[in-house]
Amino acid sequence: MIAIIDYGVGNLFSLARSLEYIGEKSIVTRDLNILEEADQIILPGVGAFGDAIEKLEQLDLVVPIQKLAASGKPFLGICLGMQLLFETSEEFGSYNGLGLIPGKIVSMTEAFQNKKIDLKVPQIGWNELEVLTDECPLVRDIQQGDYVYYVHSFYAADCEESLVAVSDYGVQVPGIVQKNNVMGTQFHPEKSGDVGLKILKAFAEVGK
Repeated sequence: MIAIIDYGVGNLFSLARSLEYIGEKSIVTRDLNILEEADQIILPGVGAFGDAIEKLEQLDLVVPIQKLAASGKPFLGICLGMQLLFETSEEFGSYNGLGLIPGKIVSMTEAFQNKKIDLKVPQIGWNELEVLTDECPLVRDIQQGDYVYYVHSFYAADCEESLVAVSDYGVQVPGIVQKNNVMGTQFHPEKSGDVGLKILKAFAEVGK
């Protein structure tokens, strides 16, 4: 059973439907007992980093999430959920993240301004993945150049040791990251067609 953490941020049931489509059972919950019993954990998220971390704090989920990740249970952050895995964020202020993966979340707009890059922010749409290592289970069934669907204005930086796959959008955007059992996708696998479903299936089978 895959537990999808419900903290009031993101389209949780679209993700649950995608898992159901590939034959994987899931439950949307914030119940700590269910989270501890689950085989895998997914932390989704859409919106602003500060709002999300505040909601996790209000629900007393920060420390339990850190403990779940430390237990070795397969853990996946998606979109904003991936960004929350990092140490800090510069999105509309300065915030501490969950500290599960070294690195920080920075502004794409600021990076474009500094480099005089003329691209729209947020990045909304399909982009190619360049897979850097085949050691992460999420890339088990995907190919170089497969397309995935992004919606984001901020991205992870200073995380070279955790990079699994990247996309080029003016800057190198970390598309998939991993540190031990903790993994993340900046893109939405549940919106990424067959490629996304393959990634979710590979995650669901970690440890089986």
